[in-house]
Amino acid sequence: MRLFLTHSFYRIMDSKLKDSVLFSLAEILEVNREKIMEANEADKQAFPDMDESMMDRLKVDNNKIDGMIRSLKEVASQADPEGKILYETVREDGLRVSNRTVPFGTILIIYESRPDVTIEAGATAFKAGNRILLKGGKEAFHTNTLLTQLWHQALLQNGVNKNRVEYLSLSHAETQQLIKENDHHVDLIIPRGGERLIQFVEENATVPVIVSGRGNNFLYIDDDVDFEMAVQLVLNGKKRISVCNAIDKVLLNKKLAGLEEKVNELVTRLAGKGIEAWGNKEITALCDKLEEENDAATLCEEYLAPKIYLALVEEMEDAIDMINRYSGGHTAVIVTNDSEKADEFMREVDCAAVYHNASSRFTDGGQFGVGAEIAISTQKLHFRGPLGAGELVTNKWFVHGSGQTRE
Repeated sequence: MRLFLTHSFYRIMDSKLKDSVLFSLAEILEVNREKIMEANEADKQAFPDMDESMMDRLKVDNNKIDGMIRSLKEVASQADPEGKILYETVREDGLRVSNRTVPFGTILIIYESRPDVTIEAGATAFKAGNRILLKGGKEAFHTNTLLTQLWHQALLQNGVNKNRVEYLSLSHAETQQLIKENDHHVDLIIPRGGERLIQFVEENATVPVIVSGRGNNFLYIDDDVDFEMAVQLVLNGKKRISVCNAIDKVLLNKKLAGLEEKVNELVTRLAGKGIEAWGNKEITALCDKLEEENDAATLCEEYLAPKIYLALVEEMEDAIDMINRYSGGHTAVIVTNDSEKADEFMREVDCAAVYHNASSRFTDGGQFGVGAEIAISTQKLHFRGPLGAGELVTNKWFVHGSGQTRE
């Protein structure tokens, strides 16, 4: 499959036109709610044995459609990230130099299960002036196909080439060829999914990749702590198992008063929410309701399941070391009454988002005020954390002269 680009794909759109497309799409989704859910039902019936985490991501109901519509309106209401002046100066010889934001060009988004990515991530990249290629998983084929058709309807209503947003229905081998050969002129690839998908893209891509989405998030409970708050933050961090901001590991300080009683209370309350608690030999000695797991490899694993792993640490520094060694670099939480300890923890932990006495579930573009996110980056270039429209631009130097030359 070879994709040819024409100048019309890259024609600069003014802010009003981009926003009009997004508002139109929001209205079209509202009118087509039943059709969207029918298409999604066809996808769910085609994969009845899908695990709970994947099924949660695949499911589209009225609440998910509400979220898509809300995201479209939020993105449309944001300031245009294109053309922002980052730097400007006038030299002594009259040469005017400025640095401005411009779109990346073509962004390929490869994702699993989640049809809302077709709308929300697509809208975020579109707002920044990019052309979008969408490659969803086969399990969401019917939903993604319909949502792309609705995208096209909104684009055409506003006189925009429908190929500005394109859905690619490709096999694994075809996708591998797509990202290796790059004869479609992709400028940036964003994989949204599990570790295997991200690894596949990194190993095969010949253009820049923004790594995102791997969670395996840790929460540390200090010895100076409101333990009820800590329990609530653990439970809330595990409220949805299919999201990348879920808590998978809980580290408890050994000096926590009433340690054995508190470990048992935490495990009991997790069980009440249907969450299995595991731990190594040291902590299972304190609670016979814990499942024992002594393989250190589990510390690196993102569960995406109703499972959580507990461990004991001597000091906060040990917790920091474990997080920096084993976590996905996404989110880490400290629960403590000591603000100085919290400040040290937040400085030393190497994650995209760090929290003091708050739930990990706030690591989300909408919650952080950047609107619909295209991904949560866990790398340090080009940006880290939730990526909104403002992060899906690059920069260009503009130089205006009147015949100036350099000696």
